Amino acid sequence: MNMMDMFGKMKEVQSRMKDAQETLSAVTETGESGAGLVKVTVNGLKNVLKIEIDPDLIKSSETPAADREMLQDLIVAATNKAMSNVETKAREHLKQATEGLLPNIPGLNLDGLM
Repeated sequence: MNMMDMFGKMKEVQSRMKDAQETLSAVTETGESGAGLVKVTVNGLKNVLKIEIDPDLIKSSETPAADREMLQDLIVAATNKAMSNVETKAREHLKQATEGLLPNIPGLNLDGLM
């Protein structure tokens, strides 16, 4: 592969990466905690889209402090799980978008671009 071909491929990679990054908002993942009592859905841009809380967890407005702390912990755990899952999914989405554009060069790791 000559240098001009390589530069052409890099421009194509950049273009495809940009297109793929713009579609990351459609990549979603949901994390659960407390055996599904709390669910958090995030997108590939790492925006929280939705939080679902089982109605039994918030029965009364006079929730004891310990229950509030547990609910907060469950929300944090579900959010962290969703963020972790969507990171993997987004990485795969971007990888597929650029598949076959560059030759397999040992030691060349483009993970930093994703």
